[in-house]
Amino acid sequence: MELRRMTTTFLILLSFPCCLVALPNMEGYDEMNRLRELMKSQRSSGTLHHDLQTHDPASKKAYSPVYVGAQDGRMEADKIDNLPGQPVEGVNFDQYAGYVTVDAEAGRALFYYFVESPEDPSTKPLVLWLNGGPGCSSLGGGAMEELGPFRVSSDGRTLYANVYAWNQVANVIFLESPAGVGFSYSNTTSDYQLSGDKRTARDSYAFLVNWLERFPQYKTRDFYVTGESYAGHYIPELASLILGNNKITNGAVINLKGVAIGNAYIDDNTNARAIYDYYWTHALISDEAYEEIRSKCTFTGANYTQGCASALTAADAEVGNIDYYDIYAPLCKAPSRAARSTELEADPCAGLYTRSYLNQPEVQQALHANVTGLCRFVGFGSNWTDSPDTLLPTIKQLISSGISVWLYSGDQDSVVPVTSTRYSIDMLGLGIESSWRPWYIGGEVGGYVVGYEGLTFATVRGAGHMVPSYQPERSLTMISSFLEGKLPPSA
Repeated sequence: MELRRMTTTFLILLSFPCCLVALPNMEGYDEMNRLRELMKSQRSSGTLHHDLQTHDPASKKAYSPVYVGAQDGRMEADKIDNLPGQPVEGVNFDQYAGYVTVDAEAGRALFYYFVESPEDPSTKPLVLWLNGGPGCSSLGGGAMEELGPFRVSSDGRTLYANVYAWNQVANVIFLESPAGVGFSYSNTTSDYQLSGDKRTARDSYAFLVNWLERFPQYKTRDFYVTGESYAGHYIPELASLILGNNKITNGAVINLKGVAIGNAYIDDNTNARAIYDYYWTHALISDEAYEEIRSKCTFTGANYTQGCASALTAADAEVGNIDYYDIYAPLCKAPSRAARSTELEADPCAGLYTRSYLNQPEVQQALHANVTGLCRFVGFGSNWTDSPDTLLPTIKQLISSGISVWLYSGDQDSVVPVTSTRYSIDMLGLGIESSWRPWYIGGEVGGYVVGYEGLTFATVRGAGHMVPSYQPERSLTMISSFLEGKLPPSA
C-alpha cells in the first residue's frame, strides 16, 4: 500500500541582496553549522565522553526485520523525462527520483535521486552518496553542487553539464536522509525530534532493501557507500549494519565492496584538537592564542574546562569572517545575475542558485517531489538523540571485514581538516603498506596518498570540504581509483 504523502510544500523564498553582504557558500555554511552546533554543545556541557574501548560495534545487534513494501511498477513511475532547464544535448543517461517508504506505520519516506552511467550502466558499480550535517541535502549539495551530472547556472533556472560527474564511472544514488532533510518527510511529526545516528542508519538500510526491490537489476551489483562530513558517522554505521544483516539467513544481501568518506567527522577529540592545529599551521590564529590552547586544553577525554573553552572561543574570534569550508575561497558577496554559466570552478554563491532552482514547482514536479527545504532539518537543534563520540572502533570493524576503506581530505578545509583525519588514522595503529607519495593528474600533483593495512588515505590538493565541488576533475580521478581498487596514479 502506498504511503499517504504530505501535501504541504515548504518554500524557501529567496531574493538576491541589494547590497554587498558577505555570505559563505550557503549549502556548505549550513552543513558547517550542523557540526558546529554539536561541537558547541559538547563545549558548553564541559564533557567529551571519549573512550575508544567503550564503543564495541561487535556488540550491536543487527537490525531485522525491515519494512519491505510492494515495488512493482515503481521504477518506471520514478523515471524522469527531463529536468527543467537541462542541456538540450548530451543527456545520454537515465535519471530517476522519488520516495521510498522506510516505515509504513509512521509514514516515514526518504527521497532519492538516481543517475545511471551514460556508458555501459549494466557493468558499472552502484554508489550511494550521503551528505552530512547532520541534516543536509544530498540532492541540493551532492547532486547539484558536487558530483552530480548537472550544476545550476547562476540564473537559478537552467542547468549545465558537469563533465566530471561521478556517473561517468558508476551509477549513483543521492539519498536525502534522515526524514526531515530536503524532500524526505514523515507523517509523524514527533519523528523529527527523535532522529539520531541509529535511526538514520536503520532507515537508510531499509531504503536500500526497498530500493533494490524497485531496481532488481542492481541487487547483485558491486555496491559502495560514499559521502562527506558528518557522513563520517552515517557511512560506518550503515556499512556495519549492512555487513551484520548480510549474515542473517534468508535475509537481503547487499553486495557491499567498500566505503569512501571525505573530510570525515569520525572522532570528537581528534577533530577538536586538529581544528586549532590547522588554524595555527595555516596562519589563521596568533602564536599567543595557540599557546593558550596548548596550555589549557588536553583533548584527551575528561572534559572541557572553562579555561579551555575560553581559549577556544578567543581563537575562533581571531580567525574572522572567512569560508571555513575553504579557507582560501572568496565569500558570496553578490550573486551573479548572468543567464548562463558553464564553468566548473566553485562558486561561493552556488547554494543560492540551487535553492532557487529546486524551489520551482515545475522542478519539484519533474523530480516527483512534494516537500522541499534544502539543508533543512525539521526540529533539528541540539536534540540529535545519539551521536557516538568516536566511530574508530566501527572503522576497525569495517577494515577487519575486508571491504575497501578510504578516507580522503580536501586540504583547504578547516571544519574537518586534513589534520583531523591524520590524527584519527594514527589512533587506529595501522601498519603502512604503501608509503606516502604524490598522485598525479594532467602532469601535476592532484594530491597525496598513503596505503595502510586495510585503509587508504588520500588528499585532494586545492580542495575544500566539499571536494567534488572545489576540484571536480581531481575528485573524479580519485574516486575512479577507489572503485578500481587501486591507488591514484603515480605519474
